[in-house]
Amino acid sequence: MKKLVIRLDQVMAKRRMSLNELSSHVGITLSNLSILKNNKAKAIRLNTLAAICEALDCQPGDIIAYEED
Repeated sequence: MKKLVIRLDQVMAKRRMSLNELSSHVGITLSNLSILKNNKAKAIRLNTLAAICEALDCQPGDIIAYEED
């Protein structure tokens, strides 16, 4: 079975950006970013995804993958 996987931690590591830095750039709480980073989120708003992509200079496909479970 396939599922969506959030690769936020990998993109952040490549950009050498901490969760605190991303939180301040995007305006999202650390707890909500942590939920995303740890694949616990059930949904993400498109404007939130756009803000994360802008802060990390990446595409949505860099952050979200569709993989086998």
